[in-house]
Amino acid sequence: MLWTQSVQAQSAVSTASVAAPSTPLVRGLPDFTALVDAVGPSVVNIRTLERVRPQAERGDGNMDPEMQEFFRRFFGAPFPGMPQQPQQPQPRRRGGQGEGELRPSGVGSGFVLTADGFIMTNAHVVEGADEVLVTLADKRELKAKVVGLDKRSDVAVVKVPVSGLPALKVGDVSQLKVGEWVIAIGSPFGLENTVTAGIVSAKQRDTGDYLPFIQTDVAINPGNSGGPLINMRGEVVGVNSQIYSRSGGYMGISFSIPMDEAMRVSDQIRANGRVTRGRVGVQIDQVSTEVAESIGLGKARGALVRMVESGGPAEKAGLQAGDIILQFDGKPIDKASDLPRIVGNTRPGTKAEMQVYRRGVQRKLTVTVGELPADKVQAEANTADEQVQTNNVLGLTVTNLSADQKKQLRVEGGVRITAAQGAGARAGLREGDVVLAVGNKQVLQVADFNAAVGTVEPGKIVSMLVRRGETVQYVLVRTVR
Repeated sequence: MLWTQSVQAQSAVSTASVAAPSTPLVRGLPDFTALVDAVGPSVVNIRTLERVRPQAERGDGNMDPEMQEFFRRFFGAPFPGMPQQPQQPQPRRRGGQGEGELRPSGVGSGFVLTADGFIMTNAHVVEGADEVLVTLADKRELKAKVVGLDKRSDVAVVKVPVSGLPALKVGDVSQLKVGEWVIAIGSPFGLENTVTAGIVSAKQRDTGDYLPFIQTDVAINPGNSGGPLINMRGEVVGVNSQIYSRSGGYMGISFSIPMDEAMRVSDQIRANGRVTRGRVGVQIDQVSTEVAESIGLGKARGALVRMVESGGPAEKAGLQAGDIILQFDGKPIDKASDLPRIVGNTRPGTKAEMQVYRRGVQRKLTVTVGELPADKVQAEANTADEQVQTNNVLGLTVTNLSADQKKQLRVEGGVRITAAQGAGARAGLREGDVVLAVGNKQVLQVADFNAAVGTVEPGKIVSMLVRRGETVQYVLVRTVR
């Protein structure tokens, strides 16, 4: 009897342990009311005005200003076929003497950065405005001065002539987690102090050279631009900037500028009125898994240098087309898009160390970082006539480069393809391409090319570093057995 009771007791315990419910990972939905009460007073509405021009010059019909701002931002022009609505008379404003009339041109949002009146918003909200009006949470409307804007990051700072404003606390973006609740406060379609909520969908989303965006499913619409993305601790972690849309409306995907990136830009704007970025003078591309394996790099990482600017910082440092930059100033380059951000955030004039991979060997180079100009136009090099020809197992006919060709192409050496057949043609090689390396062996002349190709085993894949125009790329060629 005792044994039977013991077994039954053990069975009951075992059943109880199996049936006991686990602790839920998510408990209910958050209540945002206290959060909105705390941070709402720091969010502002921004209206912009521009000088009236004749209707024919404006070319925007009678579309209302909110929709003009939206379609100008995301499509570059008003949406085709949009019905025109009669425009209501607008109150006339006049600027200084001889400046003419002003009319509403756009709407946006912003938030208080410092108590003494500095406000952050998007560059596209205030760019080109003749007058910027800021409406505070207490309904005061103030004329703002644009301190500076940076179109590359889409960050702007404006200043209103008041103090004692409730500034938002800046959060640590590195602590932001995918799946975390966040809210946005702004003025979609001019509706002030509108709150929307969602979660962080992804981080480090590459949609631009200098910004790894925060992706969320928070509803963002025209007029939300420049408003804050706020975490559950009441800290601003991003600046709402873009949406993904095929229809012109919100489709569940929004992008915000990470606050650490925005603060780097705003600090420079407030100090100097403009933003300076570093540059080294290269064109880069992603390193594919196939290329990494074929050249002995192993894991696909780094930034492949496709072109080195003549006379630029990189060329002076000894960087060559075909090099793969693995580190810059001690920071790893996991993917090509990391390099522009790291270099851009480096102060011009800084001496930075680069770790590069060249033909199977890692080496270190020191570069003096230059300053990124507004625009850089690259010239295309031309080639001259051939001198020497030879045939090889890749089905390529190549020639040595003349001294003038080397000078024009800014290369130490190489061979130019004059005809491509067989394996080379199937790999996409064509007349005019310049071969700089076969495998990890540098090619300066035809003899180097023949020697490198002679070591290739039939049926194997060989990587070739090829220059086409102003850029270089790795081409994988499978030889015939």
